[in-house]
Amino acid sequence: MVARAIDLKRVLVRPIRADERARFDGLLVEQHYLRSSVLVGEALRYVATEGERWLALLGWSTAAFKCQPRDRWIGWPARLKWRRLRLIANNARFLVLPEGRQPHLASRVLALNTRRLSRDWAAAFGHPLLLVETFVERDRFLGTCYRAAGWTELGETKGCGRAGGKYVEHGVCKRILVKPLCGQWQALICDPDPHPEWSREEQGMDSLSLRLAGPGSLYEALKEVPDPRDRQGCSYRNSAGLLVLIIAAVLAGRASYEGIAQWVLDVPEDLLRSLGCVREARTGRCRRPCETTIRRIIKSVDGEVVDRVFARWAREQGVQLAGNAIAIDGKSLRGSHGADPHQQVHLVAAFTHREGVVIAQQEVSNKSNEIPAARAILADLDLEGVTVTMDAMHTQRETAEMIVEKKGPTFCR
Repeated sequence: MVARAIDLKRVLVRPIRADERARFDGLLVEQHYLRSSVLVGEALRYVATEGERWLALLGWSTAAFKCQPRDRWIGWPARLKWRRLRLIANNARFLVLPEGRQPHLASRVLALNTRRLSRDWAAAFGHPLLLVETFVERDRFLGTCYRAAGWTELGETKGCGRAGGKYVEHGVCKRILVKPLCGQWQALICDPDPHPEWSREEQGMDSLSLRLAGPGSLYEALKEVPDPRDRQGCSYRNSAGLLVLIIAAVLAGRASYEGIAQWVLDVPEDLLRSLGCVREARTGRCRRPCETTIRRIIKSVDGEVVDRVFARWAREQGVQLAGNAIAIDGKSLRGSHGADPHQQVHLVAAFTHREGVVIAQQEVSNKSNEIPAARAILADLDLEGVTVTMDAMHTQRETAEMIVEKKGPTFCR
């Protein structure tokens, strides 16, 4: 039986409904060559239809952390890249169903989807998209439909993939294709000034302007934190310098080990020398901590001592609480789960609205939740004249009584 021809003018692309998720995932697992429906990070799922007939499925997710041809083509430095990476989405899944296999349909569907994608992304995640990317297996597909839809090929990958926080060679080379979503995309994505309407990560402070080294600096304050490393074979003079770089990266908006490591690549040489980073004899440049080193020091250092020292130093730098407002919020540290995806490190932090500085932080026990951690933070703060904002889950009588007793107004959102 010959399938009925599709009228391309009647094809629509729309986000799937909640009750369609099982059908969407089932078709991907059954018919897509990867046999997986998993999308990483911020993600949207679409279906192309003609009337009630499903023709194709598309899945969009967080952009690739590392892609040298893409980054060279954009022309952004590492520090800016990790502020703007969220403005790129990856077409991680594209499946044309048997009912939709006719000439020109795939490129038509891609064009319709990219036309609405940025608006949908802004509605879902609070920021638009400026660029989209995809990776097409060289030995399996030609990528013809992407080129027909106006995508540009930038080169090929090296045949490596990210698994468990590390990059491993799998030998499958892929074509890299990209498509801008607006005319001014490059000016916007490479503008060093923060955009006022984008996400909180984009609003990360310029932490390099803080007093990180020298008398009265964060480096001097953190020297009282016990160094957990075995002194034999250490590439860095002391852990205080590493902790300064990690804290500065977090203040700049980096929320993952990978992001911290990439941010450090753009730190000036003179600051690295001031923080005790040793020079490599071969290059004459300071050695910068890699993702593995950063992960190791974060997991081994006494976090409570670091939090206490940093909070004291921040207040000494003029971060006043009286008349200010602090937010209590929790988040999982991306990439911190190791082998068990259900054991991510989850933190609750208090940070000032005005300066965006973290003044206290508490790790959430695997057998608990954010509420006891938030109370432990509040118990150590002077809340007189301070407005406290918290998520609705903290609308607990005991928490409210603690804030009132410490003369602090509260607002739950």
